[in-house]
Amino acid sequence: MMVIRPIKASDWDALWDMAHKTGVGFTSLQPDEERVLAKLQWALESFDSPVALEEALYLFVLEDTTNGKVAGICAIESAVGLSDPWYNYRVNTQVHASRELGVYNKVETLTLCNDHTGYSELCTLFLLPEYRHSRNGHLLSKSRFLFMAEFPRRFSEGVIAEMRGYSDENGVSPFWEALGRHFFSVDFADADQATARSKVFVAELMPRHPIYLNLLPEEAQQVVALTHDATTPARKLLESEGMRFSGCVAIFDAGPLMESRIQDIRLVRESRYFKVHIDDEREPHGEPWLLANTKFHEYRCAMSKVAFCGNNIVCVTAEQADALRVDEGDTLRVVHLLPHRAV
Repeated sequence: MMVIRPIKASDWDALWDMAHKTGVGFTSLQPDEERVLAKLQWALESFDSPVALEEALYLFVLEDTTNGKVAGICAIESAVGLSDPWYNYRVNTQVHASRELGVYNKVETLTLCNDHTGYSELCTLFLLPEYRHSRNGHLLSKSRFLFMAEFPRRFSEGVIAEMRGYSDENGVSPFWEALGRHFFSVDFADADQATARSKVFVAELMPRHPIYLNLLPEEAQQVVALTHDATTPARKLLESEGMRFSGCVAIFDAGPLMESRIQDIRLVRESRYFKVHIDDEREPHGEPWLLANTKFHEYRCAMSKVAFCGNNIVCVTAEQADALRVDEGDTLRVVHLLPHRAV
């Protein structure tokens, strides 16, 4: 089985290995040992703290229980922008008109903003290439919503996800070349490594006045709010659950910022509690469901076909119960994996 669980200190080697595979533009996990160690320590402290941290990082791994291999990672930050400012560009429209000259032009501009300060953030989603099948990406991405549904007081009412922006096959971002390079004089890959440490200095050096998009090269204009090819499936998953483009883009590569209220997410709205009945004889059927226990430190989430055996009772096998860390009579939060199939 494939199971989501909180990261452990012993997962360091797997986390460090994935940091070398994420690629340029994946700002939240780059092969910087100091930063990756800090991320792991932050996550461990967030799960171990007796009280909810104001700025917590809940980092999860996707484990293949057949061989114990870590196949992917995903995370939630409880609140962004409380210690360091959280910058984005808001895409605005300005009208330049003259009745006398018969001119009416609408021009898009980019303006630095901190509109999403305090929002919770979905981040650091990465799945090893050899596991990109069998809807493992669905499990990895969507398991976070069930965790937020179970522990809502640890998160903001609003949630965002900053999507990786477009860069070409050589790792070059047209947006960075047209704008950021003029203020930093470094390549996109070098800037990406620097922003893995802090995005604040990027914003500090960027122009404070609105940027007129029509003054940028055409190739830069075309990639504003465009998602990197490798990140497009993740964006579609979020959109299928109710997240939408916020009107803001990343200051670094102009990747789109998705947003929603947590309570408006389909998985949160439709998930229901079921009591566990362990039965190896009953045949599961139909489409897969997401199953998550209600434990914090021992959180587990899996995807499987199941059988429903009575009023608010879900039948699972002994193997599933063991993977989910539940016993007979325990509670599971259950929701259909795909939209439009409520429990």
